[in-house]
Amino acid sequence: MPSDDLSGEAAAEDFGSPWGRAVAQDDAIPGQAIPPSVSMEEAEPEGGEAASAGGSFRQIVLVFRENKLAVAGLGVIVFMILFCVAGPLVYHTNQTNAQAALTAIPVAPPTPPGHYGHPLGTDDTGFDVLGRLMWAGRNSLLIGFVAAFVATIFGVVYGAVSGFLGGSTDALMMRMVDVLLSIPQLFLLIVLAVIFHPSLTLLILVIAFVAWLVPARLIRGETLTLRTREYVQAVRVMGGNRRRIVLRHIIPNSVGTIVVNVTFQVADAILLLAALGFLGLGLPAPRTDWGAMLSNGVQYVYNGYWWLIYPAGFCIVIVVMAFNYVGDAMRDALEVRLQRR
Repeated sequence: MPSDDLSGEAAAEDFGSPWGRAVAQDDAIPGQAIPPSVSMEEAEPEGGEAASAGGSFRQIVLVFRENKLAVAGLGVIVFMILFCVAGPLVYHTNQTNAQAALTAIPVAPPTPPGHYGHPLGTDDTGFDVLGRLMWAGRNSLLIGFVAAFVATIFGVVYGAVSGFLGGSTDALMMRMVDVLLSIPQLFLLIVLAVIFHPSLTLLILVIAFVAWLVPARLIRGETLTLRTREYVQAVRVMGGNRRRIVLRHIIPNSVGTIVVNVTFQVADAILLLAALGFLGLGLPAPRTDWGAMLSNGVQYVYNGYWWLIYPAGFCIVIVVMAFNYVGDAMRDALEVRLQRR
């Protein structure tokens, strides 16, 4: 008479041990196919293949790679950084001494590379346009990255403090932001650039001054949601001060919004610098930027000197588009609801 208690072999079968599989094969009905043994880790649930969640970074990379435009945009950004930073080390041109540049033929059309060749021609002062693109791109990217970083840091702290404190303090701080947002950015930039003498440091501060408003509003909205979470309430109960809550809990949990905003801030900073340079309020000579090159080339638009217009305009367009595509992909990748589970 069989016993109700499981034997050692039967129990081992339930746990997938080798003895259990041997018993299952001995008890199999003759002529019936025996399915191959599958471990618990390899077991496939009903309804389809099991998906591995993986780490958070792996999920972000997978979602980002699905966006082909973002991958192409990232490649463009890397290429332009190498072009502007490492390019002058390979393609040697004079971009600082205007007197030496005057020895070249002004507004010369593109010629084949060589001892005296200029692949993209020369401008009205004799500077090599290809080397000028590298020199101007280095300044444009530097100002764009640094201004975006400064604006994001200040805007994040400002918005987090405003949203966390709430009440009349939040209302007062946000009204200041609303007043500055009501002033057109380009008009405010022109006023600041006219008052102060343009320089690399000043342009970074001026662009950051008008760019911190958007991240401040975004992080303030995130803070209004995060300050009611359980972990924030737990820190308060344990006696954590406001500074610790903002810096250690509110801001780190808004990192997704911050990272996405930084990419758009870089693109906006490059566009603002191009606008100032186009209006003649950019970097002083002999420094230059893509906007200043475009402004200089527009003077010859009716002369057919395309090499003074298209290269600088093309660089501005593709870099700004690349940062926008990367920002869109990062927003999708960091959004929890769109991540693969």
